[in-house]
Amino acid sequence: MTTPVSTALADLRKEYSLRELDIANTSDNPFSQFETWFGEALKADLPEPNAMHLATVGADGRPSGRVVLLKALDETGFVFYTNYGSRKAAEMPEGSWVALTFLWLELERQVRAEGRVERVSAEESDAYWTVRPRASQIGAWASPQSSLVADRQVLENRKRELEAQYADGQPIPRPPHWGGYRVLPEQVEFWQGRRSRLHDRILYSLDNSGNWTRQRLAP
Repeated sequence: MTTPVSTALADLRKEYSLRELDIANTSDNPFSQFETWFGEALKADLPEPNAMHLATVGADGRPSGRVVLLKALDETGFVFYTNYGSRKAAEMPEGSWVALTFLWLELERQVRAEGRVERVSAEESDAYWTVRPRASQIGAWASPQSSLVADRQVLENRKRELEAQYADGQPIPRPPHWGGYRVLPEQVEFWQGRRSRLHDRILYSLDNSGNWTRQRLAP
């Protein structure tokens, strides 16, 4: 007899016990702390450690989420790239609020960030475009992201057209509808799983003077 899904879900649980997070041992700002944790995720050879869930809200107040890839990090924010005609782009007018979540389950860790979003400069988008694989460049031109298409063949046909157009190996220009966004966080939370669900949560908050403060949150 098959176990009901609701019963199976109720019984799913894991005790977190790998590490702890003491506020005294964290960095002064969330970017340095993130770099430390991200470096450990890389050393652990986790799959897609730069994958992050991006949450946006439409003009109708409905939230939506998807996973995108972090492609740059500096002292101001987290950078990713996408099609400016996509649904997420429509829900990210300059200065709007978004939220990011990284989950490194193998390390029993999670990082959450909330902040406003801005487009990166054309120069920054151009620089990243040049290091993308050629096939990915073709894909960015071929896909009218988030638009309805009759079937997959529409995309495959467009891909073949573009491959023929650039068959001589000439550089593929960056599409005007494609580029980067930077999330400028005002809060960043680092979560470390602990036993008995008494997890460690350290919250960084940006004050009006542009300085970061750290506080512990109850799990």
